[in-house]
Amino acid sequence: MVRTFVAVDLPGEMRARIGEAAQGLRGSEARLTFVDPALIHVTLAFLGEVEPDRLPAIAGALTDVRQDPFELDVGPIVGNSRSSPRTIWCGTSDDGSLGVLARAVADALVPLGFVPERRPFRGHATVARVKSFHPSLLRRLRALPGDGFGPFRVDAFQLKKSTLGPAGPVYETLAEVRF
Repeated sequence: MVRTFVAVDLPGEMRARIGEAAQGLRGSEARLTFVDPALIHVTLAFLGEVEPDRLPAIAGALTDVRQDPFELDVGPIVGNSRSSPRTIWCGTSDDGSLGVLARAVADALVPLGFVPERRPFRGHATVARVKSFHPSLLRRLRALPGDGFGPFRVDAFQLKKSTLGPAGPVYETLAEVRF
């Protein structure tokens, strides 16, 4: 089985800046698991464990997704809750194109038996996961720069393989769809 997801990669320089800013959270007494900055992305669809022989059909279905390039703005590092966050992320904003793309990806995969996510799509780039909350995390979050990380042009998305290991996940791009 291959653990897979569909994502938009952030530019390398932006991922590095997010990683540098996230260092300000390290003094918190909360127990956090940080995402390697090189792996920061915006997930469009998590497919889970799939049979390796299904990967060509999945990649083929994704190549049928059509989208115009668009600008995606990456906001500051925040928690997914103001009082007790479980995920630390950078929210995204745009003209609605990211949500349209996520829906198109989900729709393309339905004929292959993938069930679309029921929760509304909320674009974000995960920076850390909170394993054990402590109020000091909220103070650290408030102390981070309030500016976002700026916009970038989205003109592609990727089908990715995730291999979990003791040092964290390793991602491999299996297919890229450019538009």
